[in-house]
Amino acid sequence: MKLSELLDTVRDSPQSVTIPREWSQGRSCFGGLMAALLFEAMRGKVSAGRLVRSLAITFVGPPMPDVPIRFEVEILREGKAVSQVLGRATQDGEVMTLIQGSFGAPRESMIAVKAEPAPVFKPVEEVAQFPFIPGVMPEYLRFIEMRWALGGMPFSNTKSPAIGGYARLKDVEKERLSEAHLLVLVDTWPPALLPHLNKPAPGSSLTWTIEFVQPLPELTTHDWTQYRAVIEHARDGYGHTAAALWAPNGELVAISRQTVVVFG
Repeated sequence: MKLSELLDTVRDSPQSVTIPREWSQGRSCFGGLMAALLFEAMRGKVSAGRLVRSLAITFVGPPMPDVPIRFEVEILREGKAVSQVLGRATQDGEVMTLIQGSFGAPRESMIAVKAEPAPVFKPVEEVAQFPFIPGVMPEYLRFIEMRWALGGMPFSNTKSPAIGGYARLKDVEKERLSEAHLLVLVDTWPPALLPHLNKPAPGSSLTWTIEFVQPLPELTTHDWTQYRAVIEHARDGYGHTAAALWAPNGELVAISRQTVVVFG
């Protein structure tokens, strides 16, 4: 089932969405997809003129694939320019994912500060493709094309302070790249702590905050995005990372922070 089909499903019938096992991440549904689907349900309740500015995401429990999930949306407040929205995904009556989102209309301001430039990587054509290996890698990666350009690979015992590279959606129709697509692409990347391990071990996001630089540039689902995540601190099985995503022209698209749990 393609990403576009799942997004259409949550728009049409958010009360019952079943995510197939091919979008799994270990025993759970892929977190980036859960965030994308819940966001899509939220966006449908907000006027088009109010663009999503930030999302605070908490992964409460591991949603099971092939079991119906309910996506619920509550408008907490609608001000003159900003809407505060709460999204909740439940399965068998238990909360799996929560998102508090802020949607805001643009307003005039004398402040304009340029973002930091994109990191300098080798051109994407010169970076080897990150292959999908069935049974070894998370199933959802079959839908993503990746090129690893910075830092060590997961479980390589490489003390990389950062990881990064290029990613884009695979086997999709060409359409405008939306915030839902970006949620999938940002969370595609594994926790930046995993290269520090010398053998495979589970790792997942506990909380995730992402901010979108609006208006988004004119990107399509066939365009590459550029990603870099930096470890700011890690101890006691928890890590704190800061990341960003850029368009092919170097324009900043999203700013991301995650608290990660690593069992190793």
